[in-house]
Amino acid sequence: MTRNVAILIFDEVEVLDFCGPFEVFGVTGLRAGGERPFHVYTVAEQARSVHARNGLSVNPNYTIAECPPPNILLVPGGQGTRTLIHNESLVKWVRNQAGRVDLLLSVCTGALVLAQAGLLEGLAATTHFRAFDELKALAPNTTLCPNERYVDNGKIILSAGISAGIDMSLYVVARLLDAEQANETARYMQYDYWPREQ
Repeated sequence: MTRNVAILIFDEVEVLDFCGPFEVFGVTGLRAGGERPFHVYTVAEQARSVHARNGLSVNPNYTIAECPPPNILLVPGGQGTRTLIHNESLVKWVRNQAGRVDLLLSVCTGALVLAQAGLLEGLAATTHFRAFDELKALAPNTTLCPNERYVDNGKIILSAGISAGIDMSLYVVARLLDAEQANETARYMQYDYWPREQ
């Protein structure tokens, strides 16, 4: 079974927030041959170049109106989330997808978008260490976990800032496939991976 992994991108998205997980899901199973476990693609509100942090220009694979139905949706962070949380159509799209996907993931300040969509009520969450006050203001009934690299609520999994999205993605690979596959992916990426103790 190949799972569709949609990664939302938007202006001023943090580059490693979406590229790190894109790499993890994209290279998982690369050496195994046969059916790939993940089909990864980027999705944006409009069919135009997205201007990520520090001037990187990225062309999304799909718009939100035409993308293949995701099994997994990942919302990255970056300075652009402060604008994104006021974009009612995108927040509504994330909220609607949350009811359809198997897993909803956020990296860094992507948690603010989930909070704005009302998806963190009564859950535990983490985000970039500089954004906890903003997250608390948007989601006062959410338990904040500033010392956790990622937090698993079952369907909704959130990671701390930037590079933590790689660890979370490897954790998701281990959860959906197995630890051996996650470790093989980390080895392929030559990434020092510290899985959370069970």
